[in-house]
Amino acid sequence: MQTLRELCNIHTNLTEGDIDILEKIAENLPIIAELVNADVFIDCMTRDRNAAIVVAEAKPPWHPSMYKHTVVGELALRENEPAALRTLEIGMPTRDLKAITQENMSVKQNVVSIKNKTGKTIGVLIMEQDITERVNQSKNMEILAETAEQLTETLMTFMEDEKTITNYVNDAIVVFDKYGWATYANPVAMDLYKKLGYKDHIIGMHFNNLVLDGTLFEKTISDQKYHAIDIDVGNLALQVKYAVMKQKNTLIGMIMLIKDITDVKEKEKELILKSVAIREIHHRVKNNLQTIASLLRLQSRRIENESVKKYFHESINRILSIAVTHEILAQKGVDNIDIKTIITRIKDSTLDYGLILNKEICIDIKGDNLFIDSDKATSIALVVNELLQNCLEYAFLGKKNGYIELWIQKGSVYSSISIIDDGIGFDISNIRQGSLGLKIVNQIVKDKLKGVFNIDSSPSGTKIIFDFKNE
Repeated sequence: MQTLRELCNIHTNLTEGDIDILEKIAENLPIIAELVNADVFIDCMTRDRNAAIVVAEAKPPWHPSMYKHTVVGELALRENEPAALRTLEIGMPTRDLKAITQENMSVKQNVVSIKNKTGKTIGVLIMEQDITERVNQSKNMEILAETAEQLTETLMTFMEDEKTITNYVNDAIVVFDKYGWATYANPVAMDLYKKLGYKDHIIGMHFNNLVLDGTLFEKTISDQKYHAIDIDVGNLALQVKYAVMKQKNTLIGMIMLIKDITDVKEKEKELILKSVAIREIHHRVKNNLQTIASLLRLQSRRIENESVKKYFHESINRILSIAVTHEILAQKGVDNIDIKTIITRIKDSTLDYGLILNKEICIDIKGDNLFIDSDKATSIALVVNELLQNCLEYAFLGKKNGYIELWIQKGSVYSSISIIDDGIGFDISNIRQGSLGLKIVNQIVKDKLKGVFNIDSSPSGTKIIFDFKNE
């Protein structure tokens, strides 16, 4: 098998200096393959712009390789491996892109560029995963630090004679030997420890003097597991990760990665404060609506005209149906709410206010759980309240018992709610078009919910259904 240098001299236009860099990286491919439990490769662009050539490879020692034979010296064609060719051409990382291997297997590739001192892309580092493999990845895969770019930048891309990790990562990286002494720290790590008040150069310090979360080197090494923890140091919020490095099952050291997540934590605090503020707003709206309902109820007690009292009572129920939505939103502190919860509270409110005195009426709520925003929830609450009130008032005249079913059906574009009773029914042609309740229902369904309202009635009962757009 030809060497990396021989392959580069035959198939590429790389300089001797570029090939030196690739050789140093290739020496460390087994460490990367072992750490991430995946096949890793170095590809370089050939003189044919639609083909790259594999110049180095490493297979995971503790995980089945996807390759039966070596692919060093074989071509990677654009039509089969677009990720590799893309990154070779533009220098940008490519993540989770499907490819077809030289052995005709489907894989997902994570690709980052390898650059020389002038910033020119001279090759790519590729990590391949079986496309059929889902979550069955070891925790060491998390060392990717959420991107394949950080995998190759963080791990063992040794440069020139200094054998240091590439310095253009956003995370702080400190590498320790098997005894716990720091052998490398990237510029981000240097700056971070200066912020923390360290005066001395951290290279050469022991892990136990640099650790920020109380973890002991001996314990981390003995566990030989991937560790990650969030800590607060002064005004900084940091995420610290540890990964033990082994080569051929022999301990060679440990990597510590420190990510500054201060901005993320600040945004989380802002979201929490906004959530508290939203809850407080909904709570006050609910209190104000309940106060209005109480005032109307007091006023209605002084009215002797039963028709006027009835109108007051309908208005009170409409106000309370809106208050129910705000009450639930105040409890949850979010803008989305399960419509089944709203309808259940409206049903309970109806029962509490004695609207079905001297009757045995069962109200059953069935169907799907459906989360909607507060504005839509308020509109649906008004419609359901109106329809339920009408059903209780008119459907069971002359009957001692009855059954009402509220059915929620979730759809892909439109969802619907049905109110079905086994009452006496009515003649649909005789519906009073001037009815305020009917006007409210029609207007809300059409204008606010962008849906359609339908009624079907017979002597054996009535079915009312309205739909609404999910978005």
